[in-house]
Amino acid sequence: MDDKKRSITLSAINVFQEKGIEKAKVSDIVKGAGIAQGTFYLYFPSKLSVMPSIAEVMVEKTLEELTKNIDEKASFKIQLEQLINSVFELTKNYREILALIYAGLASSEHLQEWEAIYEPYYAQIDKMLNRALINGEIRQSIQTKQIASILLGLIESAADQSYLYDSQNDEKIAQKKRDVFEFATHALFN
Repeated sequence: MDDKKRSITLSAINVFQEKGIEKAKVSDIVKGAGIAQGTFYLYFPSKLSVMPSIAEVMVEKTLEELTKNIDEKASFKIQLEQLINSVFELTKNYREILALIYAGLASSEHLQEWEAIYEPYYAQIDKMLNRALINGEIRQSIQTKQIASILLGLIESAADQSYLYDSQNDEKIAQKKRDVFEFATHALFN
């Protein structure tokens, strides 16, 4: 993503958070980005068309966090626990932006772009699963590419329920993490 597009995207995040998607205007976004309104339209045909770029920024942030928080030398069981904790923490810290993305993508024609935007995230988990498969840590029948998206769906859904929908207390969230970990280990391990 080039600098202007990133600037527009980051400004859109701020404007959408401050005003909401419906009340936000392209003029607000360009003001925050410090660009002319015509420049906005070189990159995006409408304010909702920024949503995939916002999602892309969040995937980049997520991958940075996973790289920082997951020990590549640890066993897959430990990596799985680190993955779950990281996704829950990211969801907690960026819940407003994630809610914004979900609302924006659902209200636009860009929902089908989600899988392509998420591909680097899936690839990172696929890589972890492949290492575990090679090391004999998980069942040999696992199809890592498909399981990567299923596993992320499970973890993210539990994190979203905890922070975006239910606002659960810390004890319930900790239990949900343990339940996700237990479910995943039963599904993946011999």
